Amino acid sequence: MAMQLAGLVLGGIGLVGTCAVTGMPQWRVTAFIDNNIVVFEAQWEGLWMNCVRQANIRMQCKIYDSLLALTPDLQAGRALMCVGVVLSFLAFMIAIIGMKCTVCVEDNMKTKGIILLVAGITFILSGIIVLIPVSWTGNQIIRDFYNPLVLPSQKRELGDALYIGWTTALVLIVGGIILCLSFRNGEKEVRYSLPPKTVSSAPQRKPSSLYSKSQYV
Repeated sequence: MAMQLAGLVLGGIGLVGTCAVTGMPQWRVTAFIDNNIVVFEAQWEGLWMNCVRQANIRMQCKIYDSLLALTPDLQAGRALMCVGVVLSFLAFMIAIIGMKCTVCVEDNMKTKGIILLVAGITFILSGIIVLIPVSWTGNQIIRDFYNPLVLPSQKRELGDALYIGWTTALVLIVGGIILCLSFRNGEKEVRYSLPPKTVSSAPQRKPSSLYSKSQYV
């Protein structure tokens, strides 16, 4: 029960983190590599919009006019993050159905164990799907940063959304592994709790009478 609750809580945290990373605009942030000491403007680029923040006072955001305006890593990231949100939500709901404290499947422990296994695998899959676009975008940012052919004004740094995305992917994978391990422990518990087979004793025959039927006549 404790392992199931731990896996469910981690999965819920991963679900919230996946939704937050999908909507955050801080995937790419402005790289301050010029000789300017005082910077009054910062640019953020996300999956759905880009924002301009001026002197930590005013911020303006604009939604992208077209999907083609995004770089390939952000285009793939938008699709994969949406899939990750759907999978993590489904895994969370499936895990609730398979918990021991619920009565959705009439306390059938074997069926609940299979449901938890499916939820754990789905959590792991969603964590991998979240990890792919975050790592892809991070790798692209680092390559452009150290590329001498890229102009300094076009270079970007890793945003907060990427760090949260890596943490979220790790939480989802760990939560899925815990749910899978709880299925194995539940299977052993059911196996060991089976009642021992009772040895059926042969029916006892009544002792035959010492007198024959002719002696009763």
